[in-house]
Amino acid sequence: MSLEYKIAKALLEVGAVELKPNDQFTWASGIKSPIYCDNRITMSSPAVRKEIAQGLAEAIEQNFPLTEAVAGTATAGIPHAAWVSDVLELPMMYVRSKAKEHGRGNQIEGKVVAGQKVVVIEDLISTGGSSLVAVEALRKEGLEVLGVVSIFTYGLPKAEQAFEEAGIPFVSLTNYNALTTAAKEAGTISEADIPMLSKWHNDLKQGLLK
Repeated sequence: MSLEYKIAKALLEVGAVELKPNDQFTWASGIKSPIYCDNRITMSSPAVRKEIAQGLAEAIEQNFPLTEAVAGTATAGIPHAAWVSDVLELPMMYVRSKAKEHGRGNQIEGKVVAGQKVVVIEDLISTGGSSLVAVEALRKEGLEVLGVVSIFTYGLPKAEQAFEEAGIPFVSLTNYNALTTAAKEAGTISEADIPMLSKWHNDLKQGLLK
């Protein structure tokens, strides 16, 4: 069983991801979607969060072996960054979406060491915007960002282009296709739902959904 399938199956089992082809969710953007992903649910399952932490740690070791610290995105990436830093025995920090308006005005919390090689931990990548905000904040403080690792990605060309333009590689443990495969095998969706789910994903990738 591949890691992407195992993680997709685990997300479905704990309810971190829901698929409803016939009763769609509405995203904050207004887009109607058959999928809703909330990886914060995994915090409540010790077995699943350990599996995710191990997967993220291995992805870092394989793809970014020079990593000296991990940085979680606020807020959903913070707990996963903490667990990964524990597995790898590395320093951890987290990055706010914007600097605080009081106190020290920090955008990055934790010890910042200029020149340190850092990997960003993200829970979900759609367009890549929040990840790249964190990357830019870390770069401004003199850290060297090696890449981004996430739990889930929608596999959108917009994200791939944004990361490429920023010069940042990214790796995700699982993706939309693995999720639909796991959902079909678990009986969460039927074979008849697949064409609709594939069309929705293709329309999303092409920017046709508003």
